[in-house]
Amino acid sequence: MSTYFPSGTKLADNRKWYVVDAAGQTVGRLATEVARILSGKNNPQWTPFIDMGDHVIVINARKAVFKGSKAEQKVYRHHTLYPGGLREVSVQEQFAKHPERIIESAVKGMLPKNKLGKAMAKKLKVYADADHPHTAQKPQALDIPTSNKA
Repeated sequence: MSTYFPSGTKLADNRKWYVVDAAGQTVGRLATEVARILSGKNNPQWTPFIDMGDHVIVINARKAVFKGSKAEQKVYRHHTLYPGGLREVSVQEQFAKHPERIIESAVKGMLPKNKLGKAMAKKLKVYADADHPHTAQKPQALDIPTSNKA
């Protein structure tokens, strides 16, 4: 009896494309499902050290929501690498300027922090509105159930 072992060749040919609508979705719950698809954990042949994931297109990032007090209190921080260069951006400011960065950072935070995670993150495309330029790939609509808890 032999064990199936996936090869790294021909993986790019078998990748699927999915479209996820973020309208009304909680950012964290949406990000966990998207990260799961990008890493390939929904695939029965999943292997930890091979990128088995599919491509994901997230539309309507502007309409995603934060639950609880995160909408008022959450702050994104980064440092410019200069003295005194700590910069802070609130969630409201980030939604107004770049709503796609919120979902990108949430998903990237759930992926591995190595070369494999960077390769997985390249397969994520996030758009603030409903239109996207990937219709030629014939993406399938993926429904992520919303939670009714407040």
